[in-house]
Amino acid sequence: MKKILVANRGEIAIRVMKTAQKMGIKTVAVYSTVDRNAPHVKFADEAVWIGEAPSNQSYLLGSKIIEVAKNLNVDAIHPGYGFLSENADFAVECEKNGIVFIGPKSHAIKIMGSKLAAKEAVKAYNIPMVPGIDEAITDIEKAKQAATSIGFPILIKASAGGGGKGMRVVDSEADFESQMNRAISEAVAAFGDGSVFIEKYVGSPRHIEIQVMADSHGTILYLFERECSIQRRHQKVVEEAPSSVLTPELRKKMGEAAVLVAKSCDYLGAGTVEFLLDENNNFYFLEMNTRLQVEHPVTELITGTDLVELQIRVARGEALTITQEDLQIKGHALELRVYAEDPLNDFLPSVGHLDVYQLPVGDGIRVDNGFEQGMDIPIYYDPMLAKLITYGKTREEAIQLMIKAIENYQVEGVQTTLPFGKFVFEHEAFRSGKFDTHFVKKYYSPEILKEQAGKEAEIAALIALKQYFEDQKIVRLPN
Repeated sequence: MKKILVANRGEIAIRVMKTAQKMGIKTVAVYSTVDRNAPHVKFADEAVWIGEAPSNQSYLLGSKIIEVAKNLNVDAIHPGYGFLSENADFAVECEKNGIVFIGPKSHAIKIMGSKLAAKEAVKAYNIPMVPGIDEAITDIEKAKQAATSIGFPILIKASAGGGGKGMRVVDSEADFESQMNRAISEAVAAFGDGSVFIEKYVGSPRHIEIQVMADSHGTILYLFERECSIQRRHQKVVEEAPSSVLTPELRKKMGEAAVLVAKSCDYLGAGTVEFLLDENNNFYFLEMNTRLQVEHPVTELITGTDLVELQIRVARGEALTITQEDLQIKGHALELRVYAEDPLNDFLPSVGHLDVYQLPVGDGIRVDNGFEQGMDIPIYYDPMLAKLITYGKTREEAIQLMIKAIENYQVEGVQTTLPFGKFVFEHEAFRSGKFDTHFVKKYYSPEILKEQAGKEAEIAALIALKQYFEDQKIVRLPN
């Protein structure tokens, strides 16, 4: 494998290229018109324009990307996450054209891409699942009967869904019909598929995911868990490894369950098995993400591995050289997704110009970044600027380092999730480890953030005033 094309943009494109270059592999970037001066384009050995700004005219054009790859004698394509990373047809097209797709085989992507097919696949392995119906459903009356038999509250989920779209919590039978209609129309709009399934709503869940890695020689490893319970709009914003609530016994049990999920679809490469953990430490299979996750750095830091390197090695047909016994958790890692979003305005995207953009540096601080000062934030893509990651010997150390790193992360021109991150890491519920996926709903409000910002500004002004008076006391000797 001498040359890899990275079919992505931003921080993940650079992240993959860094490992490829470390391994002596040449890299090719693809870019849309709006990204022509982006850091990932400059970072690659070669770069090719593939279309206009909207992703369906550029980063989602699988055939165009494969054409570029063939013209440049590319051996493999790494899809990153998002865009084409979980597109089974793209994986097939790569295979047909003699290009290695750095990811699982297409059949695994297909099975795990449908929540219902995934549940069907893992059923034979006795993996715990949330009580619910085992078939996609669009008939409202039939769905209502199923919901009543499961017992309210229930969760309606789009079968082809993701990112919190087509998802509705229903507390009572009276609200069922209207919420079902909403979920179906949302699912049709987002995925072109209105089928949904219904399951029991777990009241105070934690979102725990297990990183797995599988080679083509029969080895499947689990690289422990990531805690992803701090979310807004059903999407993760803060992640950590390890979780503060898992015992070694529970960790082993969940890890072994994740390995069985990977086995159920003959998995290859890096994948993540997501579970819900209830207040009694019962865990339930949620879904499998058949790609590298946004939050993979926290796993890398606590295990001392390079997941992208392992992906590339597995894709080359190599056997994994580490064993389950070799893997140990060392230290603690946290990640904050730095989005160009306004936490004071319902986390809506905040587009604009990066007038100031300076990253924090120091021991235990890692920033996987895709932007630089002077750039505009395009409206066409996910608004994530970077991932701020800290690593410490203990959870407390990683938290303190994160707070300091947030304070040293300078951004002007757009609003970001940095103040929200600081709020989370300073909050007693987070620090104590006693939180769940309802953290934002329970503890956060824009008013609290505004109040905190006001207090900080007041303290800064008092310090400046004190310094001014101190300076006035200095006796200036005549020349």
